[in-house]
Amino acid sequence: MARENKSKYAIMGILTWGSMSGYDIKKEIEQSVNYFWHESYGQIYPILKRLVAEGLATKSVEEQAGKPDRYVYTLTERGKEELRQWLTQPADNPVERIEILLKLIFGRHVSVADNIQHVKQFQEFQQQLLQEYRSIEQKLQHQYCNEPDYPYCMATLRYGFHTSQALLNWCDETLAMLHKIAESTQN
Repeated sequence: MARENKSKYAIMGILTWGSMSGYDIKKEIEQSVNYFWHESYGQIYPILKRLVAEGLATKSVEEQAGKPDRYVYTLTERGKEELRQWLTQPADNPVERIEILLKLIFGRHVSVADNIQHVKQFQEFQQQLLQEYRSIEQKLQHQYCNEPDYPYCMATLRYGFHTSQALLNWCDETLAMLHKIAESTQN
């Protein structure tokens, strides 16, 4: 069975926030779902074309003085209904590609110091993510707390927060284990 392209639904969901151009959609993705879902312009525009062809979105042209025309997409009622149908279906289990784990599983082929460095870099990245999540949380609490999407945005944000916190705990545990390996090889 062929895997369904969920990018269609990500773009449809973004369009529930209002009519947007492909550029606007990309900007919204970068400012909202980018921590757990990525889309490139090379994915967005073909999907928008397909949404229009399937009657799930409309396309209108906005003329701009001194600039090229701007194409704006709006989700149709049929598109909203298809999105609602998809939202009621169970989510697929994620299949992740995590490079740090790929490097560590084969870690005996390099020095322990190399493995420690990889984990420390990953740890720094997770610490930066936590800071970003805290900043986003403050922004949401101050600017969007009365919006209907607020609790759902907070739920996804808290997922990221808890995931990063758990990964930081894993880093501490893994670094302790690697340091013990380093000590035992020096004796």
